[in-house]
Amino acid sequence: MAAVPQDLLDRIRALERQVRDLTGRAQMRPALSQIVHGTIVVGEGGQFIAQTPEGTPTFAVGQTTEGDWGIWLGRADGSQALTVGDDFNEPTQQMVRMWSRDKAAPNRVLVMDDAHSDRFLGRPWIPIQLHPTARQSSTQNTYEQAWWGGGPAFNPVARITVSTYANAGGQVRIRMNALGAEPTTVEEWTVAAGSWATRTVLVPMHGIEYMEHVTWSVDHRSNTAGQNIETRLQTATGRNTANASEAPRPPSRPAAAQNTPASVPSGAEQADTAPAREPGLHLTD
Repeated sequence: MAAVPQDLLDRIRALERQVRDLTGRAQMRPALSQIVHGTIVVGEGGQFIAQTPEGTPTFAVGQTTEGDWGIWLGRADGSQALTVGDDFNEPTQQMVRMWSRDKAAPNRVLVMDDAHSDRFLGRPWIPIQLHPTARQSSTQNTYEQAWWGGGPAFNPVARITVSTYANAGGQVRIRMNALGAEPTTVEEWTVAAGSWATRTVLVPMHGIEYMEHVTWSVDHRSNTAGQNIETRLQTATGRNTANASEAPRPPSRPAAAQNTPASVPSGAEQADTAPAREPGLHLTD
């Protein structure tokens, strides 16, 4: 009869314990309510959506219904609050927009970058600071400043509206300049005698950087010296582009300078000007 090891029963009991441990571990699953490590990938046109218990979506990220990829952040009532992308006009622009919570006008955009200009703010429209001068009413037949002012360029298009009355007729012009350059006449027109003439001028910010200071001047002159001409400012503000043709041309920017660290002299070239100090702790200024 073959010899049976004395510890055979102990070995069997140890194997049973190991089998039970392995069986329990195989049935264990991670909690599905949290992600401790790793990355969630939503691709190939999918979306990740969060919603209230009532089924109202409040967050979505992935491919939008317009075909681009973006983010949608909503309120508990389902109204949209913030979006990135989802551009039905220009799906490639990926605009950032903050929406009004006014239920009577749920699709009103409060804040956004511009649809056709990559470097300017679309909304809100920022006013241009133009102020009247002592020559707002003039009798000169040479150009005098009626309004003058300026400020940073926030929006891609400037919109200026003025009304002029000239007893004997006259001319009005609007000029601008940036970074101390020579003023440029952006528009000039003639006013008939004895009637008010209102003109709206739209000026894209060609070659101007975002928040670059721009100076504006509204000038006028009478056809006949001694005859009065008066110009009143109605509106001076920036606004977003209405279409791609209004997009301002980008400025000419110099190539980025390389940050090359200055060479440090070595050896005898290093001038040791620090006075000798005793070892230990010292008070410093």
